[in-house]
Amino acid sequence: MSSALRQELRFTQVASGARIAWARSGSGPPLLRTGHWMTHVEHDAVSALFRPWLERLGRSLTLVRFDERGSGLSGTDGVVPSLESAVEETAAVVAAAGLARTALLGISGGAAPAIAYAARHPDKVSHLVLLGGYSHGPLLRQPTEAGRTYLESLGHLIEQGWGIRDAPVQQFITASMIPDGSPAQVAALNEQQRLSCNGRQAAAFYRSRLTLDVRSELAAVRCPVLVLHADGDASVPVEQGRELAAGIPGARFESLRSRNHVPLAGEPAFERFCEAVTEFVGPGALDAGGPQFTPRERALLALVARGCDNLQIAAELGLADKTVRNALSALYTRLAVDGRTHAVVRARELGFR
Repeated sequence: MSSALRQELRFTQVASGARIAWARSGSGPPLLRTGHWMTHVEHDAVSALFRPWLERLGRSLTLVRFDERGSGLSGTDGVVPSLESAVEETAAVVAAAGLARTALLGISGGAAPAIAYAARHPDKVSHLVLLGGYSHGPLLRQPTEAGRTYLESLGHLIEQGWGIRDAPVQQFITASMIPDGSPAQVAALNEQQRLSCNGRQAAAFYRSRLTLDVRSELAAVRCPVLVLHADGDASVPVEQGRELAAGIPGARFESLRSRNHVPLAGEPAFERFCEAVTEFVGPGALDAGGPQFTPRERALLALVARGCDNLQIAAELGLADKTVRNALSALYTRLAVDGRTHAVVRARELGFR
């Protein structure tokens, strides 16, 4: 196994006192991924499925991710997963990460909490990206009796058949989510689901997605919105993505040529997804018409925005102290600021975290 991706791993709490694990990696304007189907922020860093995402997007963006209650490294408080619990977790991580304003990435069942948070906290959200999302769950789409029975039966299978390595029910879900995944990617999603939680919690997550509903909040979203959806997605049909985009004022929709629920490294849809997100929320988007920064300047800006001193910056970037001083002096000139305090403020205004 390759070495783990470099990331900060931290913890915060929701009102009940339950622990929420979150991680930060990359450099540039912030993009916060809301909680979605059974995450594990520590495992992401070595996962054949999600490590390529972190490496590719992290070239231009600071990625903040968290595990929702009962998943990954986060604790639990007995609260049944819901839209409200997901919004509370998002707010807790936004505060803990010091994000005065951030872009949000909502994937699949994580799209609804991202939409609700953006609608309720317009001052906190600069951009909203939705991938494979939907405005309301399958049980709210008037399923047939056979369809309802299938959904309920899958919930029972998840509850009883989860938690063992290579469990058939996990493989069934993986096959529906990434039908074109490589053996390594399939194994990675199977393992991530097993690591993330037990069968009872997995079933609770699954059932909560069946009745998610943010249709009443779509019109309240005021930030720029990009909706991306795989055109061959079997888990959430592409029409649900179009329907979602149509309900949000001014939202832009783009389909991705893939059968996978999320684009996978190695397929053209993955690179297009990363390009689209970076173009939409990256440094050029947040600083249109202003100075364009080199990769080293973006790295410096991110560290300055976090309040790092010269020694910390030198250690993080592997530079000599004198080199850091000279680089910061040149950066302050570009920013038209007269010192560290003003540079921190300006870096955060530009979206660096």
